[in-house]
Amino acid sequence: MARVCGLGLLLVLLLPMVGTSMPGTMVRLNKATLSYVSEFGKAPLQQALNVTLPYFLDQSRKILQPTRIQILNVNVARLHLKFLADFGVHMFAAATFNFKVLRVPEPLVLTMPVVLLADARVAQGSIQTPVVSISACSTLFGNINVLEDSNSASPTLLVLLQKHIKAVLSNKLCLSISNLVQGLNVHLGTLIGLNPVGPESQIRYSMVSAPTITDDYISLDINAVLFLLGKPIVLPVDTTPFMVPLHVDTKDTMATVGLSKDLFDSALLLLQKAGSLNLDITGQLNSDDNPLNTSALGQLIPEVARQFPVPMPVVLKVRLGATPVVTLHTNNATLQLQPSIEVLVAASNSAFQSLFSLDVVVHLSLQFSVSKVRLQGTTSVLGDVQLTVASSNVGSIDMDQMHTLVGTVFEKPLLDHLNALLGIGIALPNVVNLHYASPKVFVYEGYVVVSSGLFYQR
Repeated sequence: MARVCGLGLLLVLLLPMVGTSMPGTMVRLNKATLSYVSEFGKAPLQQALNVTLPYFLDQSRKILQPTRIQILNVNVARLHLKFLADFGVHMFAAATFNFKVLRVPEPLVLTMPVVLLADARVAQGSIQTPVVSISACSTLFGNINVLEDSNSASPTLLVLLQKHIKAVLSNKLCLSISNLVQGLNVHLGTLIGLNPVGPESQIRYSMVSAPTITDDYISLDINAVLFLLGKPIVLPVDTTPFMVPLHVDTKDTMATVGLSKDLFDSALLLLQKAGSLNLDITGQLNSDDNPLNTSALGQLIPEVARQFPVPMPVVLKVRLGATPVVTLHTNNATLQLQPSIEVLVAASNSAFQSLFSLDVVVHLSLQFSVSKVRLQGTTSVLGDVQLTVASSNVGSIDMDQMHTLVGTVFEKPLLDHLNALLGIGIALPNVVNLHYASPKVFVYEGYVVVSSGLFYQR
């Protein structure tokens, strides 16, 4: 526990915070999440409640006889969790304990119902992750009974056994619940872990304030920081807080994750700074269906045919100087790219000679999906690609013909390249082993919402 927290604190110290320029993210966990945790949590709770009992001094006999008591099993029949507004979570658990009293000459098998009540505060920890702590815990014990197929016991012995077991379990069960929660905190601490975006880039999430808790949900205000070569990607400062309206939520959804436009702007700025959006489009000289050679180009531009009577392969160097612009409107996400294309041909000395360069504007439709914990995207071209000549070493260029050529050799490689990058995706806020289940992605004015179930995989 100390090792994990120490590592988390070290990360916070080493990776600088960048104030209000960090993209905002919101995670809202609804009542459906508690229902899932209640069902999933029965097994670990049963295991935690299976504690060791001290020997019992049997005072029903003339000679005090230390007697061993074992918990055979614990069955949590009901586990119910509910939100406590402005505080945390209340737990109610109804369990049945089965004991074996190793009494001579014949052992006894006993059963006892137990109800556990606990209040857990949810707060912001020192390493900017959620922290859960037990603030109140109590146990209610039913009457102890001998199982039907066990040996009989005197009422006096049963009273003494019940008194002994209750005295021991009153403290041990609450301590076990507290220890279980401490293990949960170690798990929650993985929220601040770095997730790769690319070979030299990462994203890290952290809480920026105490959670908001109502009777219906808990909401976490989270900042995302993207790093390129260890340095944070910083956007112009925007002090407007990011919030997701309640109306986008549904009661049946476990988790609602709101992603501000700033997050997408940061991700695209990172890709642009890393050079990941640049690509080279090359043609094969012997290919019949690829017009990226001087012979095909010479049919459109006479000066190319004059300078290169022998066919040579042509290369399109696509470079993105301007940062891509994402626009989010209700049910509609678009991406605008403004790359430059330099058309090059390999000269006789293996150096590249520039023929001409184009300024390009491409509008793309953007669709989102989620796989496990990663938000992915795919694109398609919207309308016509806009081309203008930036420079030319081969005289005048007929842009109508050039538009047809560029559309043939440029659009598909660009889409393949972009979709491969966006298909890698970017990690959503997550902790280890917890995945998004059956997620749906909705686009609203200025932000994106992922509405999803949750699935914990051991």
